[in-house]
Amino acid sequence: MTKKSSLLDAAGANTRLSHIGNDPRSFHGFVNPPVVHGSTVLFPDSATMENRNQRYTYGTRATPTTEALCNAFDELEGSAGTILVPSGLAAISIPFLAYLSPGDHALIVDSVYTPCRNFCNSMLKRMGVEIDYYDPEIGAGIEALIKPNTKLVHTEAPGSNTFEMQDIRAIADAAHKHGCVVTIDNTWATPLYFRALDFGADVSIHATTKYPSGHSDIVMGSVSANAKWWPQLEETRLLMGICGAPDDAYQILRGLRTMGVRLDHHQKSALSIAQWLEGRGDVARVLHPALPSFPGHAIWKRDFKGSSGIFSFVLKAEPEKAKAKAHAFLDALTFFGLGYSWGGFESLAVHVNLSDRTIRKQPTEGPVIRLQIGLEDVADLQKDLEEGFKAAAAV
Repeated sequence: MTKKSSLLDAAGANTRLSHIGNDPRSFHGFVNPPVVHGSTVLFPDSATMENRNQRYTYGTRATPTTEALCNAFDELEGSAGTILVPSGLAAISIPFLAYLSPGDHALIVDSVYTPCRNFCNSMLKRMGVEIDYYDPEIGAGIEALIKPNTKLVHTEAPGSNTFEMQDIRAIADAAHKHGCVVTIDNTWATPLYFRALDFGADVSIHATTKYPSGHSDIVMGSVSANAKWWPQLEETRLLMGICGAPDDAYQILRGLRTMGVRLDHHQKSALSIAQWLEGRGDVARVLHPALPSFPGHAIWKRDFKGSSGIFSFVLKAEPEKAKAKAHAFLDALTFFGLGYSWGGFESLAVHVNLSDRTIRKQPTEGPVIRLQIGLEDVADLQKDLEEGFKAAAAV
């Protein structure tokens, strides 16, 4: 262990983000690792080629650029290895394919990211994998749902769109009694605010499109696994020929340098707006884990180091006017763009569709509006939201 790596182990988050995943001495002193574009890698002789006895052997396996980003994620996650994939959905589907076979059973949290549910209900079921969805707040009670053929338990904390908290430690302890692998979509918190592997998860999944990128211009995913489950994950990646592009890896690595500073701003602004929304009569509920009023707040406070910039609220509306009010609210916004994804510098808003849920269904009080709070000034965002509430009230 070098002096620098030893010091980094005890350093703060922003110091670590500034120094992980780069080794200037390996690249003539340049601070950032180079962007290496390449497929073919030459070997010095036939024996080395036959045994692949050198650091890099082919572009899909690793390059100095992609390896630097993987090393950075391993530092953040405390993982044995990380793979890079082309999208957040691929970051979910690749480990599912790695750990599940025909005849297996998987438990998927009901508040899951919708494209994940679509993948499970189509691709996995066609493969002969049995799927059941469970209540996000089940905790240790998940053991009652585990069957002899259950191989994987997928979690997401907090849940997509409605932000239910999960007791990851309790779920992992129950799942591990039966030999199940526990995967988690940890995109909301990032490893800065929740080190999932420290709480019993085996595999931590991220849409690095979000906060690691931070600029709404990269689509990529990462999957980090502990020592037990890493070899199977890496084998699946190699068998499928999945790899991250060097330009994207470079951009994500650059985004990591400021992720701590950005997340702190996102967190403060989002919480300020969430508290402001709680005081409004036209808001039925605010769905933000860091609010004491939120049902999962105690778990968030116990396990998480912070909150990010995305949350939802329920707009009060009669059932027959719910959709019209939601659309009027959104169409009146200026600084909030109407678009999917989140984690970038700009604020976004979307009317959430919860029709795919089987357990945690649509709130009865009105439509769910999800907000991504960007880096704009809070006062300007509040003024923008005021216009939305005025337009909704006029419906």
